[in-house]
Amino acid sequence: MLGSFGDAFRLPDLKRRMLFTLGALFIFRLGAHIPTPGIDTQAMSALFNSSGGGILDFLEIFSGGALSRFSIFALGVAPYINSSIIMQLLVVIFPYLEKMQKDNDEGRKKIIQWTRYGAILFAVVQAVGLTTWMRSLNAPVFPGGFFDVLVVVITLTAGSIAVMWLGEELSDHGIGNGISMLIFAGIVARIPGAVTQSWGLLRAGTMNAFVLLIALLLMVVVVAACILLQEGQRRLPVQYAKRVVGNKVYGGQSTFIPLRVNQSGVIPIIFASSLLIFPYTVAGFFSTTGAGRFFYNLFTPGSWFYTLCYVLLIIFFSYFYTAVVFNPGEIANNMKKYGGFILGIRPGQPTADYITRVMERITLGGAIFLAVVALIPNFMSSVLNIGGFYFGGTAVLIVVGVALDTVHQIEAQLLMRHYDGILKKSGGKAGSLLRM
Repeated sequence: MLGSFGDAFRLPDLKRRMLFTLGALFIFRLGAHIPTPGIDTQAMSALFNSSGGGILDFLEIFSGGALSRFSIFALGVAPYINSSIIMQLLVVIFPYLEKMQKDNDEGRKKIIQWTRYGAILFAVVQAVGLTTWMRSLNAPVFPGGFFDVLVVVITLTAGSIAVMWLGEELSDHGIGNGISMLIFAGIVARIPGAVTQSWGLLRAGTMNAFVLLIALLLMVVVVAACILLQEGQRRLPVQYAKRVVGNKVYGGQSTFIPLRVNQSGVIPIIFASSLLIFPYTVAGFFSTTGAGRFFYNLFTPGSWFYTLCYVLLIIFFSYFYTAVVFNPGEIANNMKKYGGFILGIRPGQPTADYITRVMERITLGGAIFLAVVALIPNFMSSVLNIGGFYFGGTAVLIVVGVALDTVHQIEAQLLMRHYDGILKKSGGKAGSLLRM
């Protein structure tokens, strides 16, 4: 992996992409430290320290520490993710939108534009809700009036738009998926503080050294499981028939179709986590009533109902996103076009049906494994009582998944440029032979 990064910096185009990525992440982290006007940051930090975890620390995963400071990037990528979820669901539900997305570039551009408008709407709603929640607290976090509320809402919405723009620029001109990279940067930025906090608890005697050692071993096991999950494949053998063209014989070789066990990557984790934030947050506004308190306790992170919904949503989005990005019919048609077939399966639609059945089986296994890996550290944290130790399955899965995806993209870029160099060299030799 380190060799790939070293080779990448020797290529001007790839070097520019990597430097652009680092610069964009620096701007994102800089914005996470710029406070929103009118907010008492010390009172906000005290509120987070006294919360003892829960939804505030959970929301911090997606803001990268910006929420506890209530910076201009406090909303993070959550509005854009929520808008993307709604838009992708609408594309599946309405055939007109599905046709727009598949048929032409203009349709895809319109859907992207509508997703941006939806992200702005979500940002406004979340900014108003967050500001209203802070004014209802007994803590003096935000005692401002109507004009101050308007300034905060505009600032948070503008910050969310800036984060959305930054993520899209990262996807176009950087390395990897922009939104995932921003979430990755926010999680990684909190690790040094978590390590310092754990060391302080260990020195103070609050945390047992043996318990900390078990937690570290668990971290290694979960990281290894995440890597196996991200890299696992089911390889379907494909045979290409021989074709005689003139005096030459083409084809006849054997290859395989790599079907990833976790085709959707970390998207199910991000989508499921983002959706479950809403009912908890809304119920918190009405927690003084009986029904509000009931739903507030029902959707509290760590409750049995929340855990059940979390697992079901992970499985659902694993299937949903796999259906969006993976098209067995297209693979079967390409195989038939070039004379390829799976042994024992007829070309065409039977091949597409067979690939679909195999993909459904391995997706179920991958989705369940994804949910288990996401929940094990949370259960172990409760058993070992290491709430101060920043280690959650969601965060680890996102970090490992984004890191592996970024490395794969860099290696793919290097491989493509390597072949370009070979073609250029062979072309030069052919030209010199023709001139002779």
